[in-house]
Amino acid sequence: MAIQRMDNVLIVVDDLDAAIAFFVELGMELEGRALIEGRWAEQAERVIGLNGVRQEVAMLRIPGGVGGIELAMFHTPKAISAEPKDAPANTLGIRRVMFAVDDIEDVIARLRPHGAELVGTLEQYEDSYRLCYVRGPEGIIVGLAQQLR
Repeated sequence: MAIQRMDNVLIVVDDLDAAIAFFVELGMELEGRALIEGRWAEQAERVIGLNGVRQEVAMLRIPGGVGGIELAMFHTPKAISAEPKDAPANTLGIRRVMFAVDDIEDVIARLRPHGAELVGTLEQYEDSYRLCYVRGPEGIIVGLAQQLR
């Protein structure tokens, strides 16, 4: 039996609107947004192992692709922070999500008004790629890669 696809990555946030705006500016499409409570929350509680769940979720997809980001903002129980929002790239756990882009400088410029800052520098690896990490809302690290060949 083989894996069919990676469907999405969950990112828990405090400001859902800011996170949605950031990923939409990056080029993702908002597929849907919903408040999870009542019967749906009871099912979610059994899946995620939490009680008293009330959350708002947003699904974003890569246009024409299958991968996506699920953003969740927990009203109850309140989200907890396991690490500082400025955690470095070598902190244990999931550190970043990487996207291939057409024009890396344009993407950086469009993300800056949404709070994005370069983590390090924009680098070029020979004639192959231009790469950088940007830190967006909630301290989310997004890798950007522009293929040159």
